[in-house]
Amino acid sequence: MTRSALSIPSNIAEGEERESLKDSIKFLNIAKGSTAELITQLYIGIEIGYVEQALGKDLLNKATTISHQLGALIRARKKRNTNQS
Repeated sequence: MTRSALSIPSNIAEGEERESLKDSIKFLNIAKGSTAELITQLYIGIEIGYVEQALGKDLLNKATTISHQLGALIRARKKRNTNQS
């Protein structure tokens, strides 16, 4: 869970340092994938009792929000990329 969670902002940062919008979008997609991994791991952690249920639900809500925000940002960047062509 720690690795997945750390991968999210790390990939966002790496994408923002790239020269092209295409690369930025690529790393946002990787970050979104890491968010999906984290969500899966949270579900498993709650199920096996590794993560307390109330905390797990709160973290799931936050991770889902981040996933939706990343999706919106990816769509906006793709639209911008299309307009630049």
